Amino acid sequence: MLMATMTPWYLYLIRTADNALYTGITTDVARRYRQHQTGKGELTLAFAAQVGDRSLALRIEYRIKQLTKRQKERLVTEREAFEALLSSLQTPVLKND
Repeated sequence: MLMATMTPWYLYLIRTADNALYTGITTDVARRYRQHQTGKGELTLAFAAQVGDRSLALRIEYRIKQLTKRQKERLVTEREAFEALLSSLQTPVLKND
């Protein structure tokens, strides 16, 4: 029996010309970054990391979009902060029945 190949998903943060951080997810960071560059203003890829499957990528994207600018900056500069956030979302929640 063949197992389906899981396409890895990535979370990325792009810094805009006005120093804002845009958060997104994709299966191809380079392609998505090029797409963003067709818009206006200078952009910098501030951060990118493989996060797993699409479901986890969506959860972490949502969580990061909830963060303050200061907290997002910490994710960019401190890999441990990102790893802790990712780990917290990978841990299954047990329900008491």
